[in-house]
Amino acid sequence: MGVEKIGFIGLGAMGDGMTRNLLKAGYAVRGYDIDADATARLADAGGDAASSAAAAAADADMLIVCVFSADQAETALFGNDGAVSTLAAGATVVMSTTMAPEHARAMAARLTESGHLFIDAPVTGGKAGADAGTLTVIASGPDAAMAAADAPFKAMGNRVYCIGVEAGAGSSVKMINQLLVGIHVVAAAEAIALATRAGVDPNVVYEVITHGQGNSLAFQSRVKSMLAGDYETRGALDIFPKDLGIVMDAGRALNFPLPLTAAALEQY
Repeated sequence: MGVEKIGFIGLGAMGDGMTRNLLKAGYAVRGYDIDADATARLADAGGDAASSAAAAAADADMLIVCVFSADQAETALFGNDGAVSTLAAGATVVMSTTMAPEHARAMAARLTESGHLFIDAPVTGGKAGADAGTLTVIASGPDAAMAAADAPFKAMGNRVYCIGVEAGAGSSVKMINQLLVGIHVVAAAEAIALATRAGVDPNVVYEVITHGQGNSLAFQSRVKSMLAGDYETRGALDIFPKDLGIVMDAGRALNFPLPLTAAALEQY
């Protein structure tokens, strides 16, 4: 039998759109967030509001965890009223939280011991992609679990990359993605600030760069918002110190210098 009931932990900037698209695809979604307003929004959208992580996981065929950090994910799964206490044996945990590869591997080992399957499946595309259902899913996990997750993944994203069976593979690719995004955002801000100081119309700079080789998705989206005076919150600023910290830790572990990442991290 395929996936019908999905538990979802983390209903913030990403989880809000992800759950809405799962609901549109016909899944029964029960979600939990420490922010009661976020849980209420899920209920308003047609989902089932849960009072705890354990309640979100009860009766679920699949549990998706999309929170800020590995520590939060650990608490959501294994802490007081944690999801593992009610999640059915054999159910799959999809970890969409950005974390270090070694944390994903450790989490997979714990879930294997508790009789659950694990998919390491971070996503990229930001709040806009989560809302539109156009996320890129970077997934690694056992073949059977990946097959069952394929339809839910495609409800949330338009690109699903299956990059192996081992936990940590998905997180490794997401780590490289965050290295680039973190650097590109800082570079975009520096470029537009320099243009302004030099007396060049930033609107002209934006038009030229977005049609040239200096363009990036980070430049295109962030500078567009700057020029429009659009400062709506679409994510937490401390995501980049956390994610670039993961990159720097990997560099140290691998004895691999990361001067651009280090310079970008200083700006955050």
